[in-house]
Amino acid sequence: MITLRKSDERGHADHGWLDTRHTFSFADYHDSDHTHFRSLRVINEDHIAGGAGFGMHPHRDMEILTYLLSGAIRHRDSLGHGDVIRPGDVQRMSAGSGITHSEANDSPTVPVHLLQIWVFPEQKEIAPSYEQKSFGNALDRGDLCLIAAPGGRAGALAIHQDVSVFAGRIKSGERTAHSLAAGRHAWLQLARGRIRLNGVELLAGDGAAVSDELRLEIEVPEAAELLLFDLA
Repeated sequence: MITLRKSDERGHADHGWLDTRHTFSFADYHDSDHTHFRSLRVINEDHIAGGAGFGMHPHRDMEILTYLLSGAIRHRDSLGHGDVIRPGDVQRMSAGSGITHSEANDSPTVPVHLLQIWVFPEQKEIAPSYEQKSFGNALDRGDLCLIAAPGGRAGALAIHQDVSVFAGRIKSGERTAHSLAAGRHAWLQLARGRIRLNGVELLAGDGAAVSDELRLEIEVPEAAELLLFDLA
């Protein structure tokens, strides 16, 4: 079963410096039908103006992934990290027992486009931690690249939950597939382009909840960038 979450049905807020869309309930946006999917709690698509960003603020007990689509974002946190994240880079921050951080556009003029993802952790009050990796050309190989997994399997970021996160930039006319083990679920978020997921069309910004499917066939009639979450 595939259930679409259309782009224009998401929550939306325009703060001037930040234009954001929420796949699930977030901040002042509440939709009782879309609070989370399995352990996936937040998918926010953010456009951040040049010179703007999120000041220092706290988090607890959440696995947070940042996936850059364009521009560059500067990260600082209470653990002492200060890194710049660019397209091809993925950041994982485990808030655990408590962390504060800021995310700011690294350019005074060029806007940033990113996806911020929150995942419920499998255990509360773990030690906060931070990790950033560049997946570079691996995202362009025409397949799905593993970017986060329990224990950092196969060189992915180490996430503290039973979820495997894949990403890919796939050219027009190509196709790929992903098999789900029995009892597993998936969420596909299309960042750019147009695809067909088991024959169901998705446009940029659309998401799809997947249950009771053992194989996902992804056809790409228009060059696409997507994230796929394989969830317990």
